Amino acid sequence: MADPARARKLAVRIRQIVSAAIESQIKDPRLGMVTVTDARVTGDLREATVFYTVYGDATQVEESAKALASATGVLRSTVGKQTGIKFVPTLTFVADHVPDTARELDEALERVRHADAELARIREGATYAGEADPYRRPAEEGDEDEGTTEAGTADDRADAPAGSRSAS
Repeated sequence: MADPARARKLAVRIRQIVSAAIESQIKDPRLGMVTVTDARVTGDLREATVFYTVYGDATQVEESAKALASATGVLRSTVGKQTGIKFVPTLTFVADHVPDTARELDEALERVRHADAELARIREGATYAGEADPYRRPAEEGDEDEGTTEAGTADDRADAPAGSRSAS
């Protein structure tokens, strides 16, 4: 197991190398506007996962995935030359859906803001249907009869039949 700090540094270096190589070395016409967003290396430094996004529609994303899969060997050799490590990790490209998810969340939050504003507008002139404070208040100390409890007075319990007495 390698040092986690070393794995993080290698991941950052792989991200830089791959993004520069995609821009300058890969001339595949299927490759769209690809942005490398992140790279992660396993603890043993044997495998690297490179996350990327593609600007465009679903067909451009699919074509770019095929282009990256076919260019994996060239990119791996470039990583090996520029890092100088003994064993070059295998590269796996994964489409990053975080920007799409973030956009969808932003749109959902905007819809909620509009709904809240509409609800606040409706609520401005509203009044209560009943009392303003519908909750019961506890009785004041002077209002209760002395000698009564929740279960009733001692006389009430004595008059009740034997089977209906509650054990308190």
